[in-house]
Amino acid sequence: MVDTAPKLLADIGGTNARFALHSEGKTHSERVLAGTDYVDIGTAIRHYLKEFSLRPTAAAIAVAAPLNGDLVRMTNHAWQFSAQELRQELGFERLVVLNDFTALALSLRHLPRDELHQVGGALALPNASIALIGPGTGLGVSGLIPCDGQWFPLQGEGGHVTIAATNEREAAVLELLRKQIGHISAERVISGSGLVYLYQTLCTLDECAAVLTTPADVTQHGMSNTNKQARAALDMFCAMLGTVAGNLVLTLGAFGGLYIGGGIVPRLKGFFAQSAFRDRFEDKGRYQSYLAPIPAFVVHSELPAFVGLARAFTDPAPRVEG
Repeated sequence: MVDTAPKLLADIGGTNARFALHSEGKTHSERVLAGTDYVDIGTAIRHYLKEFSLRPTAAAIAVAAPLNGDLVRMTNHAWQFSAQELRQELGFERLVVLNDFTALALSLRHLPRDELHQVGGALALPNASIALIGPGTGLGVSGLIPCDGQWFPLQGEGGHVTIAATNEREAAVLELLRKQIGHISAERVISGSGLVYLYQTLCTLDECAAVLTTPADVTQHGMSNTNKQARAALDMFCAMLGTVAGNLVLTLGAFGGLYIGGGIVPRLKGFFAQSAFRDRFEDKGRYQSYLAPIPAFVVHSELPAFVGLARAFTDPAPRVEG
């Protein structure tokens, strides 16, 4: 039986807050709001809902934050909230809060094949673990594990593992960054702000002025090869992503494939497929042959987290309930 009760779906990232309604088995009325335009998540939700006469009885929220209890603090955004207080404030009968990449992991087995662009490897094995990684404002990491006929998404903060250099140029970049900001996690360099960090540090090493200031600028000039350091930063970004993704696949034994979400890689299009990503993904010494057949898929779905959020009320997943 299709659940016809209206529900709110919300995908809250470090930059944008994406909303939709789910009713009669369908997701609709998608909107994207800039997070910085609203003082808190409750204000953003009320702004979205005032457009519709339909009032949700429940909500599922994916948030770019670690979930350790009722209080949710975002890593790359000023918002924080109590799940219980937010449910009461907005009058929901039920509120489910998931990590954003846990929600995305829930969607992976249900995305249309034509929205997945394969980068290397062969065929994914059925009923095998799946790995998920995605650079955007931050670096999300998750996975999907099969067990007894069900699929369990992971909740973790794998984007904050320590990044390692694999050549002298990367070592020089990471050493300079370490002197500036201390611990260098994967997210510090494999993210939007990380792309700018890479570019600025390469400019310092090459003793030239850093004239580009945004991830979009670095991406544009890197892809068009109109700025030497931007191109080098984008090349390094893709290569480092390959290294971290390969580590993740080895850790999970993800013969079901690697999925790459987030807002950056889909915009790189053919550049990414031709980058050093795949070589570095497989560059694990004696385990190169282990990784070689495992496919990587870039997720090109417009709002894939909503697919997972719609399943959050019924599928098993680590969550906080308000």
